[in-house]
Amino acid sequence: MKRAEFTKKLLKQIARTNVEFELLQEGDRVLVGLSGGKDSLTLVHALKHIQRVAPYDFSFKALTISYGMGENYDFLRRHCEEYGIDYDVYETPIFEIAQEKIRQNSSYCSFFSRMRRGALYTYALEHGFNKLALGHHFDDAVESFFMNMFYNGTMRSMPPIYKTQKGLYVIRPLIETRERQLRGFVERNGFLAVGDEMCPAMRFDIKEPYVRENMKSFVADLERRFPEALKYIRASFRHIHDDTFLDKERLSL
Repeated sequence: MKRAEFTKKLLKQIARTNVEFELLQEGDRVLVGLSGGKDSLTLVHALKHIQRVAPYDFSFKALTISYGMGENYDFLRRHCEEYGIDYDVYETPIFEIAQEKIRQNSSYCSFFSRMRRGALYTYALEHGFNKLALGHHFDDAVESFFMNMFYNGTMRSMPPIYKTQKGLYVIRPLIETRERQLRGFVERNGFLAVGDEMCPAMRFDIKEPYVRENMKSFVADLERRFPEALKYIRASFRHIHDDTFLDKERLSL
């Protein structure tokens, strides 16, 4: 059985996050969203590594959401078989629903993201999984933080673990890793990683996802101008003085 190669730094970061936030525990049944991109590919191999070395037993299954537009995921199935990863494809009518629900020239990304997440929740709950693992990384968390601040007027990011209303735990084992580390992992192992060409939005008359792209550019420019910016943003995410803002309910009175 083949094994993926990790750098010590990447493994140490993932392990520290897992231990600190107790993301994986004895007896867990974990569903992993596998799109075939660099983030989710790194995630399934990270879980495979943890499964080999952890002093507790848990199981996981990789799942690809099919949008119902004739996708072929044989390459992912072969990849998972080669590395001993349990894998399945969940067929959905998301593409058909999108044709009926979305107006022409609308932004489709958030729609497909919500529908994909809903399908993952449904499969997990119907098949007895207690946790859903997603491949978000630290760059995603920082971009979401600024998107919420600049476009929604809220201070919000991505937690490493949270519980849904239906009792399913959502975990993000890669949340403290950098995107460039995940890209390096895929390139080092020679994995085929898919990109935007697999997104169903590419088949519609779409607007570019300018909000997310603006934030990527903003964060990249911030890091160019201040090379340690994300280091201190990471620290600030761990040192939150929520009684120092204009929220009366949080003031120390």
